[in-house]
Order: sequence, then structure tokens, then C-alpha cells
Amino acid sequence: MEEAKKSLKAKGESQRIVVAVDESEESMFALQWCLSNLTSPDTKNTLILLYVKPPPAISISSFDAPGYVFSSEVISAMEKQSKDLVNAVMKRAEAVYAKFSSNVNLERVVGKGDAKNVICRIVEKLGADTLVMGCHGYGFFQRALLGSVSDYCAKYAKCPVVIVKHP
Repeated sequence: MEEAKKSLKAKGESQRIVVAVDESEESMFALQWCLSNLTSPDTKNTLILLYVKPPPAISISSFDAPGYVFSSEVISAMEKQSKDLVNAVMKRAEAVYAKFSSNVNLERVVGKGDAKNVICRIVEKLGADTLVMGCHGYGFFQRALLGSVSDYCAKYAKCPVVIVKHP
């Protein structure tokens, strides 16, 4: 932790820090940790809040095998719900950000798809210096069944990854 903070301060240049946020307490804790430990009043950093919308649980294409056809009202209701969720997560993250008085520029990015792939792709596209993520603390069997987004990103992201475990 101290080494990460020192390296950011030692460079004395602007850093692009991406924080992956979602509905979980773990991601908000990771954001708090990032603002406390990786930002400095001496340096003008850019903090990028990244939210990844999951793919729809049900397909809205009439060409899929089950043949579900949804009306435009159902599709627009699903899109509105997704947009409302994004706004709620971003507002919550911005409330965490507002508690810290620091020299940090805030940006928001929303991706769509499988979280692990989208996060790695966006981090590379944005030229991030650091990726900060929360950890759900799943055990071995849960990780084996569900997979771990943070484990995947730690292996494949094109920048250093800080995984923050919620106490």
C-alpha cells in the first residue's frame, strides 16, 4: 500500500486511476480506500468511475432459440431500469467522492457486457495507470463456480491492479 502511494507521489504527474464500481459495498469501500491512499493533494489525478452493465438476463432478439418476442414497452422498461441502476450506482459513488477534499478530476464511464472483459478492455483503451477493484471475498468453491472478476483482471489488465478487500 505505501509503495503504491509513494510511486504515485514520486512521479509528480497526473495519474489516471480507474475504480470499478457496482452495487456492492465492496466496490464503495475500494473507492474510499483509493481516495484515502492513492490520491494526493500535490498531484492532479483523474479518477474514472467505471460501471459495467451486465448483459440482459433474457435475450430480446426474436431470432433466439426460445423465440421470445417482447413488445417495445417491455424493452423500453428494461432499458429504463438499467439506466436507473447505472444512475443510482454513480450517485452513490459520487457521494463517497464528495466526502474527500482532494485535487481529483472525476470522470464516469459505463460499459456493457461481461464485466471482466469490459473492464480490461476499457482500462487499456483509457490508458489507465492503476485499476482499483473491490473483492467480494468468495471462498475457493464460490470462485470456482462463479469465477472472480478481480482475479481475471489481476491477470489480464494492462496496468497494475489493486484489489481491496472489505474488512
